[in-house]
Amino acid sequence: MKATAEAARRFLVARHFLAPARSLAGGVDAVLEVFRKLGSIQFDPIAVAGRNHDLVLHARVAGYEPAWCDVLYERREIFEATNKALSFVPTSEFPWFRHVMGRKGPRFHATVLTENADVAERVLERFRADGQLSSLDFERETGPTKDWFGMPENAVRAVLESYTVAGVLGLARRDGKLRYYDLLERLLPAEVLAHQVPEREQLRHKLLSRHRAHGLLASGGAGGTFDRIAPPKSTPERVGRNTLHEELVELGALVPVDVEGVRGKRFVLEQEVALLEAPPEPTPSVAFIAPFDSLLWDTALLANLFDFTYVWEGFFPPARRRWGYYVLPIISGDRFVGRIEPRIDLEDAAVRVLNVWWEDGFAPRRAGGFVDAMREALRAYLRFAGAERLDWAPHLATEKRLFLSRP
Repeated sequence: MKATAEAARRFLVARHFLAPARSLAGGVDAVLEVFRKLGSIQFDPIAVAGRNHDLVLHARVAGYEPAWCDVLYERREIFEATNKALSFVPTSEFPWFRHVMGRKGPRFHATVLTENADVAERVLERFRADGQLSSLDFERETGPTKDWFGMPENAVRAVLESYTVAGVLGLARRDGKLRYYDLLERLLPAEVLAHQVPEREQLRHKLLSRHRAHGLLASGGAGGTFDRIAPPKSTPERVGRNTLHEELVELGALVPVDVEGVRGKRFVLEQEVALLEAPPEPTPSVAFIAPFDSLLWDTALLANLFDFTYVWEGFFPPARRRWGYYVLPIISGDRFVGRIEPRIDLEDAAVRVLNVWWEDGFAPRRAGGFVDAMREALRAYLRFAGAERLDWAPHLATEKRLFLSRP
């Protein structure tokens, strides 16, 4: 099929529940609806402006509270999996995520358990007896396993990861960056664990899940979109992702699309073809988009469709940053119009706006409905942050007057 650039923009905004923003009602059930639609949401513990997965959900779910996602995790309705990056995935999809590569592949992790058999048995006995444990609950032990730099690795840590790859242990919870594990049989429903899916079907599902997360990817993805699924080309030992992608097209799960002004074919989910053919007109709403939101994965497509340059600068040294450390793109209707750098100060119950950058040619006062929509977005963000006031940096006096907002 063919699609105009305008239709593609409107389609992406609509299928990401951003037309309008924060309109998906239903509390925890609405959160689950986003997970089912996008397949997974990237988890990141950094919380200077809100954790990434919370920001993704806040942009889409009315009145979103971070506790809602935590509740789903505690109920085991979502679990952690590597899906492009560390992500939350609906527990119902666990059978399609059994095939885990780990840091160095299943063969490496199977060898870890064999070479550290005594340690592995002691670790497993502790879990059987005590339940949830972290690596800090064990004494450090040495073994033949080496880290990335060829140095002896803590055998307990290696065994914990390998048991996770093998499907014996799962992540039970987190305390900051500290992971707590438990026997997988205690963490997931028996009927989910009993559901066996062939490996090839698992790999196809993972590939499709990343198309679900974005909505209009090319066959090669973008920026590591399809990493850790399979190499591009098939070998006698394993199927490649090019073949898996062809199978998804042949099965009708993905439909090729020529998008106006975009090089190469894009692919849309079969069930979303009708939405791409007739996307709704954009609404006057504003949302702040998380740095690792799947809408931002394909930076080349952002440049072509939205005329928006996006680079995550969190890993850059300060001198190399054009914008800032934790900056959120601002989307209004079907256009990216700027960026905002907020900080949540829990002790002072405030949100501090360090900076705002508007796209060239965009004037907030002259954009119909934007000022009111921005005020509502800021009020919603204050509620999300549990803050009582906005503190604007001194050089943002104009924005402060224009968007003066209270909870």
